[in-house]
Amino acid sequence: MDPLTPHCRELASPGIFQPILSVLIIFGILFSYLPQHARIISRKSSFGISPYFILLGTTSGTSAFANILVFPKTSQDIGCCQQISGMACFAGLLGVFQVGMQWLCFFSILLLFVIYFPRATSPTDPVSPVSSTNGHTYRTALSISAICILHALVTVILSVAFALQNPSAMQSWANFLGILAAILASIQYFPQIYTTFRLRCVGSLSIPMMCIQTPGSLIWASSLAAREGLKGWSIWGVLVVTACLQGTLLAMAIYFEYFGPNGKRKHQTDETDTPSNGTASERPETPAARESVDAERPSEETPLLQSQ
Repeated sequence: MDPLTPHCRELASPGIFQPILSVLIIFGILFSYLPQHARIISRKSSFGISPYFILLGTTSGTSAFANILVFPKTSQDIGCCQQISGMACFAGLLGVFQVGMQWLCFFSILLLFVIYFPRATSPTDPVSPVSSTNGHTYRTALSISAICILHALVTVILSVAFALQNPSAMQSWANFLGILAAILASIQYFPQIYTTFRLRCVGSLSIPMMCIQTPGSLIWASSLAAREGLKGWSIWGVLVVTACLQGTLLAMAIYFEYFGPNGKRKHQTDETDTPSNGTASERPETPAARESVDAERPSEETPLLQSQ
């Protein structure tokens, strides 16, 4: 007689396609965030990134991660790990690893946002600090970090309390976390869309990241929907909302970077730096030759009336 329950029996035979797709999605989530991490580090600035975008994104990711952790089906999957093979257990928990990877990657953006928040003084006003957006200072970045950490602690405490005192309410608590994550994700991109529209530039936002994540979120949502079913709508539904809003931000970023006034001006500047005949500049390449040419050019110290 087969000792496995129907649910564990289903996990014991995960097949090949679904685990491979889930693993690829995990690596896809990681690689999709790397361009954003690299852009902030290379620019040594988080200019152009809205603090409220970071706040809403981090709290949304925390709620989504807690949602799938307290989801009753996840508890059943973990319970089946004692009866099935380690590989089948790993395949059954890939959905948890996916959401956890996304939370970890976005939390890394929060850390980089705080570390590289513009704190230098303005060149026009040495007393005034440079801020990433109008009115935001380094104290704002620290406050957002504190709120995100506090939100995570409260979520963990409440989840443990429900699990110990009222396990029957875990499904409702999971649905609440899923709805909260969906609401936060729905409004997450509005502050960033407003910031990008006001600045008329991309700043430290990574267009390659959004190019990967916008279609990737839809693929990921399809994978989670196939795994969790309609009852798990609170888990994968947030990804559909996020993909639509991120697509809007992506279209705006591409326009400002390549087709907007700043993008056109940058493109025209690059063209004027190159000679129109397509050849290299006639400016001498050796340092001595360049110093000789620069010495012959007029400067602020050149007399207005020179001797013949």
